[in-house]
Amino acid sequence: MDYGEKDPSLAWRFSDAWLSMAGAGDKGLPNGMPVDEWGIRVEDCHPVGASVARGGALNSPAAVYALRKYKEWLVKFAPPEAINMDERRSLPLIGEGNIAQQIFWYTAYTASLTEPSLPVTDSNGIPKWRMAPSPRGAYWEPGMKMGYQDVGAWTFLKNTPLNRRKAAWLYAQFVVSKTVSLRKLLVGLTPIRKSDINSVAFSKAANKYGGLVEFYRSNARNAWTPTGLNVPNYPLLSEVWWTYVSLAVTGTHSVQQAMNKMAQEMDNRLQQIAKSGQEHCEPKLNKPKNESYWLNRPGAPKPKLANEEPPGETLSYEESLKAWD
Repeated sequence: MDYGEKDPSLAWRFSDAWLSMAGAGDKGLPNGMPVDEWGIRVEDCHPVGASVARGGALNSPAAVYALRKYKEWLVKFAPPEAINMDERRSLPLIGEGNIAQQIFWYTAYTASLTEPSLPVTDSNGIPKWRMAPSPRGAYWEPGMKMGYQDVGAWTFLKNTPLNRRKAAWLYAQFVVSKTVSLRKLLVGLTPIRKSDINSVAFSKAANKYGGLVEFYRSNARNAWTPTGLNVPNYPLLSEVWWTYVSLAVTGTHSVQQAMNKMAQEMDNRLQQIAKSGQEHCEPKLNKPKNESYWLNRPGAPKPKLANEEPPGETLSYEESLKAWD
Protein backbone atom coordinates (compact mmCIF):
# COMPACT_ATOMS: atom_id res chain seq x y z
CA MET A 1 0.00 0.00 0.00
CA ASP A 2 1.11 3.51 -0.76
CA TYR A 3 -0.44 6.78 -1.94
CA GLY A 4 0.19 9.28 -4.72
CA GLU A 5 -2.35 12.12 -4.66
CA LYS A 6 -1.08 15.69 -5.04
CA ASP A 7 -1.43 16.55 -1.39
CA PRO A 8 0.76 17.77 1.50
CA SER A 9 0.97 14.19 2.80
CA LEU A 10 2.83 13.28 -0.40
CA ALA A 11 5.52 15.73 0.74
CA TRP A 12 5.90 13.91 4.07
CA ARG A 13 5.99 10.66 2.15
CA PHE A 14 9.26 11.79 0.56
CA SER A 15 10.93 14.18 2.97
CA ASP A 16 10.22 11.65 5.81
CA ALA A 17 12.63 10.17 4.55
CA TRP A 18 12.44 8.26 1.29
CA LEU A 19 15.57 9.76 -0.26
CA SER A 20 17.70 8.83 2.75
CA MET A 21 16.40 5.25 2.62
CA ALA A 22 17.41 5.15 -1.04
CA GLY A 23 20.83 6.54 -0.13
CA ALA A 24 20.73 9.97 -1.75
CA GLY A 25 22.44 11.92 1.03
CA ASP A 26 25.63 11.57 3.05
CA LYS A 27 26.44 9.44 6.05
CA GLY A 28 25.84 10.91 9.48
CA LEU A 29 23.28 10.86 12.27
CA PRO A 30 20.89 12.40 12.98
CA ASN A 31 21.17 13.77 9.42
CA GLY A 32 23.65 13.38 6.61
CA MET A 33 26.43 15.95 6.45
CA PRO A 34 27.18 17.93 4.44
CA VAL A 35 24.23 16.72 2.31
CA ASP A 36 21.10 15.70 4.21
CA GLU A 37 18.05 13.61 3.28
CA TRP A 38 16.39 16.60 1.61
CA GLY A 39 19.35 16.79 -0.76
CA ILE A 40 20.40 20.16 0.70
CA ARG A 41 24.12 20.79 1.13
CA VAL A 42 25.29 22.86 4.10
CA GLU A 43 28.72 24.45 4.52
CA ASP A 44 29.68 26.27 7.73
CA CYS A 45 26.01 26.14 8.81
CA HIS A 46 24.80 27.87 5.62
CA PRO A 47 22.63 25.94 3.09
CA VAL A 48 24.42 26.32 -0.24
CA GLY A 49 22.05 24.50 -2.61
CA ALA A 50 19.84 21.50 -3.34
CA SER A 51 20.62 21.02 -7.04
CA VAL A 52 23.60 18.93 -8.11
CA ALA A 53 24.99 21.98 -9.91
CA ARG A 54 25.34 23.69 -6.52
CA GLY A 55 26.57 20.59 -4.65
CA GLY A 56 23.19 19.28 -3.51
CA ALA A 57 21.60 15.93 -4.30
CA LEU A 58 17.91 16.58 -4.91
CA ASN A 59 18.15 15.82 -8.63
CA SER A 60 21.09 13.42 -8.33
CA PRO A 61 21.04 9.87 -9.76
CA ALA A 62 20.22 8.50 -6.30
CA ALA A 63 17.26 10.86 -5.86
CA VAL A 64 15.95 10.05 -9.33
CA TYR A 65 16.32 6.35 -8.49
CA ALA A 66 14.31 6.89 -5.30
CA LEU A 67 11.38 8.53 -7.09
CA ARG A 68 11.51 6.02 -9.95
CA LYS A 69 11.37 3.10 -7.51
CA TYR A 70 8.47 4.66 -5.61
CA LYS A 71 6.46 5.17 -8.79
CA GLU A 72 7.31 1.69 -10.08
CA TRP A 73 6.14 0.00 -6.88
CA LEU A 74 3.04 2.19 -6.61
CA VAL A 75 1.90 1.34 -10.14
CA LYS A 76 2.87 -2.36 -10.10
CA PHE A 77 1.86 -3.46 -6.63
CA ALA A 78 -0.50 -1.04 -4.85
CA PRO A 79 -4.28 -1.14 -5.38
CA PRO A 80 -5.18 0.90 -8.49
CA GLU A 81 -7.02 3.51 -6.42
CA ALA A 82 -3.94 4.21 -4.27
CA ILE A 83 -2.46 6.59 -6.82
CA ASN A 84 -5.40 8.95 -6.20
CA MET A 85 -5.31 8.67 -2.40
CA ASP A 86 -3.64 10.74 0.29
CA GLU A 87 -2.26 9.40 3.57
CA ARG A 88 -5.52 9.82 5.49
CA ARG A 89 -7.57 7.81 3.01
CA SER A 90 -4.98 5.12 2.30
CA LEU A 91 -4.14 4.01 5.83
CA PRO A 92 -7.58 2.65 6.82
CA LEU A 93 -7.36 0.17 3.93
CA ILE A 94 -4.47 -1.56 5.68
CA GLY A 95 -6.82 -2.77 8.41
CA GLU A 96 -9.19 -4.44 5.93
CA GLY A 97 -6.91 -7.44 5.49
CA ASN A 98 -6.18 -7.09 1.76
CA ILE A 99 -2.76 -5.43 2.02
CA ALA A 100 0.33 -7.63 2.26
CA GLN A 101 2.85 -4.86 2.87
CA GLN A 102 3.18 -1.13 3.24
CA ILE A 103 6.38 0.79 2.66
CA PHE A 104 6.16 2.79 5.88
CA TRP A 105 4.59 2.04 9.21
CA TYR A 106 3.13 4.91 11.18
CA THR A 107 3.21 4.68 14.95
CA ALA A 108 0.30 7.11 15.27
CA TYR A 109 -1.97 4.60 13.52
CA THR A 110 -0.66 1.45 15.17
CA ALA A 111 -3.13 1.39 18.06
CA SER A 112 -6.08 1.52 15.65
CA LEU A 113 -4.78 -1.65 13.95
CA THR A 114 -5.19 -3.70 17.13
CA GLU A 115 -9.00 -3.67 17.26
CA PRO A 116 -10.30 -7.26 17.74
CA SER A 117 -12.92 -6.71 15.02
CA LEU A 118 -10.31 -6.22 12.29
CA PRO A 119 -9.25 -8.99 9.89
CA VAL A 120 -5.61 -8.16 10.67
CA THR A 121 -5.90 -9.21 14.33
CA ASP A 122 -7.09 -12.28 16.17
CA SER A 123 -10.13 -12.32 18.45
CA ASN A 124 -8.06 -10.87 21.30
CA GLY A 125 -6.75 -7.96 19.24
CA ILE A 126 -3.28 -9.50 18.89
CA PRO A 127 -1.85 -8.43 15.52
CA LYS A 128 -1.25 -10.87 12.72
CA TRP A 129 0.97 -8.18 11.18
CA ARG A 130 4.56 -7.30 12.05
CA MET A 131 6.68 -4.17 11.86
CA ALA A 132 9.80 -4.83 9.83
CA PRO A 133 13.03 -2.98 9.10
CA SER A 134 12.74 -0.38 6.35
CA PRO A 135 13.82 -1.15 2.79
CA ARG A 136 17.25 0.16 1.86
CA GLY A 137 18.07 1.39 -1.62
CA ALA A 138 20.98 0.67 -3.89
CA TYR A 139 22.80 3.88 -2.87
CA TRP A 140 22.36 3.41 0.89
CA GLU A 141 25.49 2.87 3.01
CA PRO A 142 25.98 1.94 6.67
CA GLY A 143 26.03 5.08 8.79
CA MET A 144 23.11 6.75 7.00
CA LYS A 145 19.72 7.38 8.55
CA MET A 146 17.11 4.70 7.96
CA GLY A 147 13.79 6.40 8.55
CA TYR A 148 11.92 9.28 10.11
CA GLN A 149 10.25 9.96 13.41
CA ASP A 150 8.88 13.16 14.89
CA VAL A 151 11.16 13.70 17.86
CA GLY A 152 10.44 15.91 20.75
CA ALA A 153 9.81 19.56 21.04
CA TRP A 154 7.11 21.92 22.25
CA THR A 155 6.54 25.11 20.29
CA PHE A 156 5.30 28.20 22.11
CA LEU A 157 4.55 31.07 19.76
CA LYS A 158 5.64 34.56 20.75
CA ASN A 159 2.38 36.07 19.56
CA THR A 160 0.28 33.84 21.83
CA PRO A 161 -1.21 35.81 24.74
CA LEU A 162 0.87 35.33 27.89
CA ASN A 163 -1.87 33.66 29.93
CA ARG A 164 -2.38 31.07 27.18
CA ARG A 165 1.34 30.45 26.91
CA LYS A 166 1.49 29.84 30.64
CA ALA A 167 -1.40 27.38 30.36
CA ALA A 168 0.34 25.59 27.48
CA TRP A 169 3.54 25.36 29.55
CA LEU A 170 1.65 23.79 32.43
CA TYR A 171 0.01 21.30 30.07
CA ALA A 172 3.43 20.40 28.62
CA GLN A 173 4.74 19.71 32.13
CA PHE A 174 1.71 17.50 32.82
CA VAL A 175 2.11 15.42 29.65
CA VAL A 176 5.80 14.69 30.18
CA SER A 177 5.58 14.15 33.93
CA LYS A 178 6.66 10.77 35.32
CA THR A 179 3.16 10.06 36.57
CA VAL A 180 1.70 10.49 33.08
CA SER A 181 4.33 9.58 30.47
CA LEU A 182 4.08 5.79 30.86
CA ARG A 183 0.31 5.83 30.48
CA LYS A 184 0.70 8.16 27.50
CA LEU A 185 3.09 5.65 25.93
CA LEU A 186 0.74 2.71 26.43
CA VAL A 187 -2.22 4.59 24.93
CA GLY A 188 -0.63 6.81 22.29
CA LEU A 189 2.57 4.84 21.60
CA THR A 190 4.73 7.97 21.74
CA PRO A 191 7.63 7.33 24.13
CA ILE A 192 9.32 10.07 26.12
CA ARG A 193 11.51 8.31 28.70
CA LYS A 194 13.89 5.39 28.31
CA SER A 195 12.59 4.14 31.66
CA ASP A 196 9.10 3.89 30.11
CA ILE A 197 10.47 1.99 27.10
CA ASN A 198 12.25 -0.47 29.40
CA SER A 199 9.35 -0.78 31.84
CA VAL A 200 7.60 -4.03 32.77
CA ALA A 201 4.32 -2.54 31.56
CA PHE A 202 5.73 -1.95 28.06
CA SER A 203 7.09 -5.50 28.02
CA LYS A 204 3.65 -6.89 28.85
CA ALA A 205 2.17 -4.90 25.95
CA ALA A 206 4.75 -6.09 23.42
CA ASN A 207 2.54 -8.76 21.84
CA LYS A 208 -0.10 -6.12 21.05
CA TYR A 209 2.11 -3.95 18.86
CA GLY A 210 3.78 -6.28 16.38
CA GLY A 211 7.38 -5.18 16.92
CA LEU A 212 7.04 -1.58 18.16
CA VAL A 213 8.43 -2.43 21.59
CA GLU A 214 11.36 -4.31 20.10
CA PHE A 215 12.05 -1.38 17.76
CA TYR A 216 12.24 1.21 20.52
CA ARG A 217 14.50 -1.05 22.57
CA SER A 218 16.93 -1.46 19.69
CA ASN A 219 19.56 0.78 18.16
CA ALA A 220 17.28 1.40 15.17
CA ARG A 221 15.47 4.18 17.00
CA ASN A 222 18.69 6.23 16.71
CA ALA A 223 18.70 5.92 12.90
CA TRP A 224 15.10 7.13 12.57
CA THR A 225 15.55 10.87 12.94
CA PRO A 226 13.60 14.08 12.37
CA THR A 227 14.20 16.73 9.72
CA GLY A 228 17.55 18.39 10.40
CA LEU A 229 19.09 21.84 10.50
CA ASN A 230 19.89 21.85 6.77
CA VAL A 231 16.24 22.85 6.25
CA PRO A 232 16.07 26.53 7.26
CA ASN A 233 12.33 27.10 6.69
CA TYR A 234 10.20 23.96 6.76
CA PRO A 235 6.81 25.46 5.72
CA LEU A 236 8.27 27.28 2.73
CA LEU A 237 10.36 24.36 1.47
CA SER A 238 8.12 21.38 2.24
CA GLU A 239 5.45 22.21 -0.32
CA VAL A 240 8.05 21.91 -3.07
CA TRP A 241 8.04 18.13 -2.56
CA TRP A 242 4.43 17.31 -3.29
CA THR A 243 4.15 19.90 -6.05
CA TYR A 244 6.90 18.31 -8.12
CA VAL A 245 6.69 14.65 -7.10
CA SER A 246 3.12 14.69 -8.39
CA LEU A 247 4.38 15.68 -11.86
CA ALA A 248 6.22 12.37 -12.08
CA VAL A 249 3.39 10.34 -10.53
CA THR A 250 0.87 11.62 -13.06
CA GLY A 251 3.28 11.19 -15.97
CA THR A 252 3.20 14.90 -16.78
CA HIS A 253 7.01 14.90 -16.52
CA SER A 254 9.64 12.20 -16.52
CA VAL A 255 11.18 11.40 -13.16
CA GLN A 256 14.39 13.22 -14.09
CA GLN A 257 12.48 16.28 -15.32
CA ALA A 258 10.41 16.41 -12.13
CA MET A 259 13.47 16.20 -9.89
CA ASN A 260 15.30 18.83 -11.95
CA LYS A 261 12.40 21.23 -11.52
CA MET A 262 12.14 20.41 -7.83
CA ALA A 263 15.83 21.05 -7.23
CA GLN A 264 15.66 24.36 -9.11
CA GLU A 265 12.64 25.49 -7.11
CA MET A 266 14.28 24.44 -3.85
CA ASP A 267 17.29 26.58 -4.78
CA ASN A 268 14.98 29.48 -5.64
CA ARG A 269 13.30 29.28 -2.24
CA LEU A 270 16.60 29.01 -0.42
CA GLN A 271 17.57 32.23 -2.19
CA GLN A 272 14.28 33.76 -1.12
CA ILE A 273 15.03 32.88 2.51
CA ALA A 274 18.49 34.43 2.17
CA LYS A 275 16.99 37.72 0.98
CA SER A 276 14.60 37.85 3.94
CA GLY A 277 17.56 38.26 6.32
CA GLN A 278 15.68 36.46 9.10
CA GLU A 279 17.89 33.41 9.55
CA HIS A 280 21.01 33.19 11.71
CA CYS A 281 22.59 30.66 9.32
CA GLU A 282 20.99 32.11 6.21
CA PRO A 283 21.45 30.31 2.86
CA LYS A 284 24.46 31.35 0.79
CA LEU A 285 24.03 29.52 -2.50
CA ASN A 286 27.05 28.16 -4.35
CA LYS A 287 27.49 29.32 -7.90
CA PRO A 288 26.36 26.59 -10.34
CA LYS A 289 29.09 24.33 -11.72
CA ASN A 290 29.11 21.47 -14.18
CA GLU A 291 27.43 18.55 -12.42
CA SER A 292 30.43 16.31 -13.07
CA TYR A 293 32.47 18.47 -10.68
CA TRP A 294 30.29 17.40 -7.74
CA LEU A 295 29.49 13.87 -8.92
CA ASN A 296 33.20 13.03 -9.10
CA ARG A 297 33.84 14.08 -5.50
CA PRO A 298 33.44 11.72 -2.51
CA GLY A 299 30.02 11.50 -0.86
CA ALA A 300 26.78 13.03 -2.08
CA PRO A 301 25.76 13.79 -4.72
CA LYS A 302 26.71 10.30 -5.87
CA PRO A 303 27.31 9.25 -9.51
CA LYS A 304 24.91 6.83 -11.13
CA LEU A 305 25.54 3.19 -10.22
CA ALA A 306 26.12 0.69 -12.98
CA ASN A 307 23.61 -1.58 -11.24
CA GLU A 308 20.68 0.03 -9.45
CA GLU A 309 18.96 -3.33 -9.00
CA PRO A 310 21.11 -5.38 -6.61
CA PRO A 311 19.68 -8.85 -5.92
CA GLY A 312 17.25 -9.11 -3.04
CA GLU A 313 17.75 -11.40 -0.08
CA THR A 314 14.98 -13.35 1.65
CA LEU A 315 15.27 -13.53 5.43
CA SER A 316 13.09 -14.84 8.20
CA TYR A 317 11.42 -12.16 10.31
CA GLU A 318 13.69 -13.01 13.22
CA GLU A 319 16.78 -12.66 11.03
CA SER A 320 15.59 -9.37 9.56
CA LEU A 321 15.18 -7.87 13.02
CA LYS A 322 18.91 -8.22 13.53
CA ALA A 323 19.16 -5.17 11.25
CA TRP A 324 17.74 -3.14 14.15
CA ASP A 325 20.76 -3.98 16.28
